[in-house]
Amino acid sequence: MRPEAGQDYYQFVLGRYIPIMRSLGFEMSEAWGTAYGNGPDRLIGFVAEDEDTVHTLMDNESWHSLNSELLKFVSEFSFKVIPYRQGFQL
Repeated sequence: MRPEAGQDYYQFVLGRYIPIMRSLGFEMSEAWGTAYGNGPDRLIGFVAEDEDTVHTLMDNESWHSLNSELLKFVSEFSFKVIPYRQGFQL
């Protein structure tokens, strides 16, 4: 998260990012903040019902637009898709 973007970041994530991800078939599974070390400052996990939902998201213009908007508030944004398993995943 960009240091100057704190409140705006939270308003965007809670007010737009998470609700839009839900409308695209994803549920937030976890949110993490790094207090010490070199990990990502913020990490949000989402889960989908099935692999087709994930593939549909990757082709969805709303998702690409949403991540472009997120870049106003963060630096070094990245994501990865991994098979679901319970517990903490990196």
